[in-house]
Amino acid sequence: MSFVHTGTRFALQPALRQLPASDPHSQWDVLLSLGMLELPVHLFIYWAILGGTILLQYYRRLQEQKLTATRLSAQLADAKMQALRMQLNPHFLFNALNSIAMLVRRAEREAAVDTLEALSDLLRYVLDDSSQQEVSLRRELEFVKRYLAMEKIRFQNRLEVRTEVETNALDALVPNLILQPIVENAIRHGVENRASPTTVTLGASVDGEALRLWIRDDGPGFRGTAGARGSPGVGISNTRRRLAQLYGDTASLDIQNASPSGAIVTICLPLHTAPLAEREEQ
Repeated sequence: MSFVHTGTRFALQPALRQLPASDPHSQWDVLLSLGMLELPVHLFIYWAILGGTILLQYYRRLQEQKLTATRLSAQLADAKMQALRMQLNPHFLFNALNSIAMLVRRAEREAAVDTLEALSDLLRYVLDDSSQQEVSLRRELEFVKRYLAMEKIRFQNRLEVRTEVETNALDALVPNLILQPIVENAIRHGVENRASPTTVTLGASVDGEALRLWIRDDGPGFRGTAGARGSPGVGISNTRRRLAQLYGDTASLDIQNASPSGAIVTICLPLHTAPLAEREEQ
């Protein structure tokens, strides 16, 4: 571009008309000398423009990262508050405390103490003011198991819990409180409305560079039969938004009917063990 610019100016200079038309070699020498003379100036202008553009793009990316971090923090706080509302609704607390009272009346003191400790751990986890966007799958499963343990007190033999988690998936990072709304949805639609026993299964596996999580129940599913559950609720929608905000198109949430009955919610995430902040720095 420097030589094109110099050549254009050279061709348009009126002084060139004074050069002999029969001496192209002389014109070429003048053009080459002028091009080499102006090249350093043009290179300086080029690097100045390039440097300014890079600085501007870096500033914009920095502002976008700050905005994204603010949004993620707000979504995490909202997820915690939503989980807190789910756990602290009067019906849930009434049943939990009623179960504890029943154990005390039966003189099953050890079971009553264990139940109180489980409830305490559950509430402590939810009320934790940690700002981590992601936690290990191991920790996330511990919280969900505490939640299911409390629900099992409520439903007794109507609720069975199974796990199908691969060992190599436990250290992978997942969004904080990502599974609880889905498990709560499975219990609300798959257990509450049935008198027969319902099994809720927690699963996780590593598939290449992806982490696959699923929550399956053998309840009524999403079929159009009587008693079947309706469309997914707010918890599923919020979970989809959080996944999109954290991982973009590399994460997905899929809902299907399970076979022979029930529903299965599958979450696919990019497999990683480094926190978001470290990956952004890299």
